[in-house]
Amino acid sequence: MSVHASAIVAPGAVIPDSCTIGPYCTVGPDVVLGEECNLISHVVVDGHTRLGARNIIYPFASVGVAPQDLKYNGEPTQTAIGDDNTIRECVTISRGTSKGGGLTRVGSHNLLMAYVHIGHDSHVGSHCILANAATLAGHVTIEDYASVGAFSPVHQFCTVGQYAFIGGGTIVTQDVMPYSLTSSRRENKAFGMNKVGLTRRGFTPERLNTLQKAFRLLLNSRMNTTQALARLRELEGDDAKVLADFIERSQRGVIK
Repeated sequence: MSVHASAIVAPGAVIPDSCTIGPYCTVGPDVVLGEECNLISHVVVDGHTRLGARNIIYPFASVGVAPQDLKYNGEPTQTAIGDDNTIRECVTISRGTSKGGGLTRVGSHNLLMAYVHIGHDSHVGSHCILANAATLAGHVTIEDYASVGAFSPVHQFCTVGQYAFIGGGTIVTQDVMPYSLTSSRRENKAFGMNKVGLTRRGFTPERLNTLQKAFRLLLNSRMNTTQALARLRELEGDDAKVLADFIERSQRGVIK
């Protein structure tokens, strides 16, 4: 393995020979790295933290550090990160808390841009993009293929649905519907389907047409939510059902 002379790797850390540990990095004793991880420089990885393969972490990022929770008392909670993630400068990822499930989890193939914060007990799926200074409070869930815009804070216990896109500077205090384009002008509002993002992800015209109908029922009809959900379940395909199920199980309500 390539470990710079100025790096500090604690005894007990598990680091494969294929990894690179750059200048002034600090790796704690309970850290396990996967193959071909690259800590460029000035990176801190601490706590009971496990990274998958081929993650690249840029300078001044802190991964698996103690949560920003006054109730935390040094319990051996965990951080788990998948494969092929890019974690840019000054990102902070806090480990879990004993009362919040004990685990902060990040999936695979994510881009976490500079100054992103992932709070304790948050769960980020795979293929997500969190833009500069996106901030997840504790217990936030970001489902697969979602994008959170720059300078967007997400309130505790909120869920951002799969394939959703949140515009920059949006303060998220309720759940964000899957497949939606949600942004803030004077107030938070779902503007309909995330058509550009879904097209880029390979959604067929048939799937897009079904979702367009679903969002018209939810946002532009005169039906109440219960009536709109019943109509959603009559639409063909799984996407409308995913949308309806998400709204029905929401605990904080959804942004409409």
